[in-house]
This record gives sequence, structure tokens and C-alpha cells, in this order.
Amino acid sequence: MKKVFLTTVILSMSVLLAACGSQKASTDSSSTKSTEPVKIVAVGSTALQPLVDAAKDPFIAEHSNYTISVQGGGSGTGLSQVADGAVTIGNSDVFAEEKSGVDASALVDHRVAVVGMGPVVNKEVGIKNLTKQELIDVFTGKITNWKELGGKDQEIAVINRPAGSGTRATFEKWGLDGATSIQSQEQDSSGTVRQIVSQTPGAISYLAFSYFDDSVTSLSINNVKPTEKNVADNSWEIWSYEHMYTKGEPEAGVKVFLDYITSEEVQKGIVKELGYLPITAMKVDRDVNGVVNNQ
Repeated sequence: MKKVFLTTVILSMSVLLAACGSQKASTDSSSTKSTEPVKIVAVGSTALQPLVDAAKDPFIAEHSNYTISVQGGGSGTGLSQVADGAVTIGNSDVFAEEKSGVDASALVDHRVAVVGMGPVVNKEVGIKNLTKQELIDVFTGKITNWKELGGKDQEIAVINRPAGSGTRATFEKWGLDGATSIQSQEQDSSGTVRQIVSQTPGAISYLAFSYFDDSVTSLSINNVKPTEKNVADNSWEIWSYEHMYTKGEPEAGVKVFLDYITSEEVQKGIVKELGYLPITAMKVDRDVNGVVNNQ
């Protein structure tokens, strides 16, 4: 009887010690995972910048071991720097395959949202709608005064984006049917573009929907309004995916942040609040060659 009792006690102690050891190992593992420093530098598209900026704050509040820096510079800068290994993430409005000098095969694409873009004008020009051809003629310099389009007698001032801008590439490809805009004043920052258009008589440029506000007038094209609903079914063709590229598959800590941005919480919250479209809201898919398929 004593032998049975002793055996039972030994077995019970063994189970207890094993459980304690397992709990300690689990706690140590969790502690290591939650405190290991993770530094992320995301550079590129100024159209995507507000979304990543807004998402990082609540994420860091829950993951205090993360340091996340978000910078602009344009899609071309983001793609070239991530390809060179200089930054963690390259934010882009365009597919990496569309940028010359970038080894797209070395990059992994993470689509996090869709951004609609459209032409905006100074509120005093007196125009709210243009045909597609009129839009092309304005940006290629064939039409130089708003009175030619039924607006104010005011010279047109085109405000452009730099050659490396994904917003410019998207606008010229889908808004101007591939035509190249005339040489004019160029601004890298979407916020600066909006400010200049709002303050410059006769000015016209283009912005992501997330930068539309009451300081400028957004234009319809062929009587189609620049709305999320029209982007979703491709009635409004000037849009692009928002890409967050990594060089190869992301490290575990980086993937946690990317997964957070594509989570339902962010897609239905921050993404929509800032004027982007959730990936899941799209009714069509468009590949790098511009081929559109229904989803």
C-alpha cells in the first residue's frame, strides 16, 4: 500500500513539474516574441502614405516592441530602395514590373488597398466635368484657357508630379490613355499639390481620392463621377492597387504588420475612413497588363 502511495506521489510531482516547465517555456517564448525589437522603414507612394501612417499608430499601441517609420518620395523611390535592400517596405501605386531598372522578380507584392485618383481644379475655374478627350487636350497643352471649355477666361496652369511618381504613371496611363503631360511645375507631395491647386488661379492637377477636400473641385470624366462605387466596377478607370513590396518573403515581424493592414479591422475601418477602397470591395481584378476580369 505504501509502495502504491509513494508511486502516486512521485507521478503527481512529475506531472506538476512538467506542467510548470511547460508553462515557463511557453511564457518565455511569448515574452521573447512580444519584446524582440522590430524596426520597419516604409518608403514610397505619397498616395499610400496616409494609410500606412494611420495604421501604424494603433498597431504600435498593441506592439510596443515595434518602431515604424513611414516616408514619401514617390513609388519609384520606394521600389528602387526596397529592391536595393535599403528599406523594409517599398510603397507603390504601380506594379514593380512597370518600373524600369527595378528587379521585380526579387520583390514580393502585398496588395493592401485600392486608391482612386482623379483630376482636381481650382474652385474658380467654373468646370465640373470634362470629356476624356478634353482632359487629354488640357494636359497635353492643346487647350490652354478654361473659356475654351465653357469655364472662366483664365489660362490653364498644369501642376504635375515627378517622373517617378506612381500617381502620375497611373493618371497618364488611365486618365490620358498613355499620353505624356506637358512640361510644367512638378510637385512630389500630394498635400502640396492640393495646396497649390487651391491657391493658384486656373490650376489643374490630379490626386488620390484620399486627398480630395473642399479646397479644390474634383472633376467628373464623361459624366462619370470619381467615387468609390464607380472604381469598384471599373466605371471610373483611374485607379490602382496600393502595393507594399518586400524584398523576398517578409520576415516574421514584418509579416505581422502587413497582416494587420489587410485585416478586417483595418480594411473596414481606417481604409474606408481615409477614402481608400478595401481590397474585398473590388468587383474586378486588373493585372499589370491592364486586363480586367470580374471577380
